[in-house]
Amino acid sequence: MVMNLYQGLAQVVLFAHLVWIAWVISGCLLTRHSAFLRWFHILSLLYGIVIEAGPWYCPLTLLEQALMNRAGLTPYHEGFLIHYLQAVIYPDVSPQLLMWVGTAICIVNLGVYAWRFRPRAGTRV
Repeated sequence: MVMNLYQGLAQVVLFAHLVWIAWVISGCLLTRHSAFLRWFHILSLLYGIVIEAGPWYCPLTLLEQALMNRAGLTPYHEGFLIHYLQAVIYPDVSPQLLMWVGTAICIVNLGVYAWRFRPRAGTRV
């Protein structure tokens, strides 16, 4: 029973992780009319760049691995993107290239915000 609880919690964390990735990739489409969401998404993008480029694992990855371990399952030891997405989407791509692609997606999103925030002709700064 407890094993199933931890396995279920690991699946909830997996789902939350997928939602987070979707937010980072496409959040700029949802933030046009909300300053709070816009700034939350910009911070999410910066966080994504730091996690992708740095030597750290995302806390959701660590939580999922810990829950899998508690459930008696063998947790994966690489990062979330490499474990779940590389085998499906990028079967022969290096982890380094995957990191650069993830970072590039975040930078493109930041470019969308820079374009939205640019001064327009006839407006005062």
